[in-house]
Amino acid sequence: MAQPTISRVETGRLLPSPETVERLSLALDLDQDARQELNTLLARLRDEVSRLKGGLAGREAANAARVRSSKWVAVFSSAMIPALLQTAEYARLAVAIGRDVDEDDAAKAAAVRVDAQAVLFEDGRRFAFVLTEGGVRTWPGSPSLMLAQLDRLAQVSTLPHVRLGVVPWKVEAPVFPLHGFTVFDGSVSVVESLTGDLTLTEAAEVGAHEEAFGAFANAAVYGGELEALLGEIAADFRELVKQLNS
Repeated sequence: MAQPTISRVETGRLLPSPETVERLSLALDLDQDARQELNTLLARLRDEVSRLKGGLAGREAANAARVRSSKWVAVFSSAMIPALLQTAEYARLAVAIGRDVDEDDAAKAAAVRVDAQAVLFEDGRRFAFVLTEGGVRTWPGSPSLMLAQLDRLAQVSTLPHVRLGVVPWKVEAPVFPLHGFTVFDGSVSVVESLTGDLTLTEAAEVGAHEEAFGAFANAAVYGGELEALLGEIAADFRELVKQLNS
């Protein structure tokens, strides 16, 4: 391998291909753990680069690819409806609100996000969602769109591969919900921020998120109790719509 190529990799000016990483690993006689660490890092970097190059739509496509490659996905959200559960109108606002974005890019990103929800119906996958009541009650745009969004939550909760729970505000929080996160196959946890995603792969970090998810899951309501809670929230939104229209 040419020395300038190695120099560009070392200085961050070139993202190496998997083949290049394999050749370097062999030349340096790296053990299996080190090779796995490099492969994980390379996958994460390529994911981030594709997001940056593709704008919002590229970011959504990368997210969709990560979901499709996973069999078990656990999502905790304390501030908003998770992407896999959003209606088209909610998704359009969620990808753009509070950001200076191109409208066409935002529309494409929302479409990619909604299309990605097809994985919820595929056999061989399992999904668990835990939301706080505050996250369910937080509305973008207008309160009227939340009525359709609440119907969407109720429908998804009946899918055989999905477990959906909401932690009522009357229940004491088992852990302080500093942020939401998504755990993929128990090996990677992704924290979404306004400017990008933080990908965690250390076993201790992923384990801490899994433990927090379990605590919130145990505090959540499901089935008939969830249906009743969503009905109460919907009634409040209908009253809010009346007040705003009067």
